[in-house]
Amino acid sequence: MAEPLILTETHGRVGLCRLNRPEARNALSPGLREELAEAVERFDGDEDIGCILIAGNDEAFAAGADVRALAERDLTEELSPSETFWRRLASVRTPMIAGVSGWALGGGCELALLCDMIVASETAEFGQPEITLAIIPGGGGTQRLARTVGKARAMELVLTGRRFDAREALEMGMVNRVTKKGAWLDEGLELAAVVARRPPLASRLAKEAILTAEETGLTAGVEAERRLFGVAMATEDRVEAMQAFLEKRKPDFQGR
Repeated sequence: MAEPLILTETHGRVGLCRLNRPEARNALSPGLREELAEAVERFDGDEDIGCILIAGNDEAFAAGADVRALAERDLTEELSPSETFWRRLASVRTPMIAGVSGWALGGGCELALLCDMIVASETAEFGQPEITLAIIPGGGGTQRLARTVGKARAMELVLTGRRFDAREALEMGMVNRVTKKGAWLDEGLELAAVVARRPPLASRLAKEAILTAEETGLTAGVEAERRLFGVAMATEDRVEAMQAFLEKRKPDFQGR
C-alpha cells in the first residue's frame, strides 16, 4: 500500500498537515493537491480544530509543480487543471499557517502565500521562477505577492524569477517569523496553538475581515468589518469572554 502524500496529526486544537513526497521535494502533483485539500477541509469542518498548520520537511516545503508533467502537456489541454485546488484552500475559514523550511518555489511559494501567516526556517528559500520556463504563476502568485510585498518588488521577483531567503522575505513583510534551523516546526506549532486558543467564531470572522481588505476599497472594507463585528457581538462566546474578564477567570468558549 502506497504511503499517503499528506500526513496529518492533531496537537491539541491544532491540525497539522505535512506534505509527504520527499523524493520530489514535495512537488505539487495532482494526487498531493487532492489529498492536501481533503485534509485541510476535514480540519476546517472539525469544531475541535482552531488553527491549521501546513508544513513540509527540513529540505523542502514544496518545490512547485511537476515540471515533467507540464512539459508533456498538449497545447490544447486545459490551461489550469489545479484551479479547483486553489479555490478550495482559499475558501477555508479556519486560520492557516505555513511552516516553511527549505524550498518554497513556484506553487510552493503560492501555497505559503495563500496561508494566513508564515513561519520560516533560516534555511527557507522562496521564489516564483515560472518565468524561466516561459510561463507565469498560476495559483495566485502574482496577485498575493503584489498584495503582500507591493507592486515594484512583485514585478522584480516574478519577472526575474530570482529566489530570496527567509530574511529578505521577513523584511518585505511576507514572513511573520524566522527561526533557527530545525526550530521552524515547533515555532509554527507554538504560534498555531496561540491562535487555536482564541474563540473560534471570532477568529474566523477576523480572518474574513482581514482578507476583505485585500479585495475591496477602504469604505467597503470598513462596512464589511462593521457587519462582522455585529455578528461577533451576537455570539455566546462574546458574552462568555466579557463575563470571564470581569470575573477574572479563564473563558470557556463553545464556538457559539
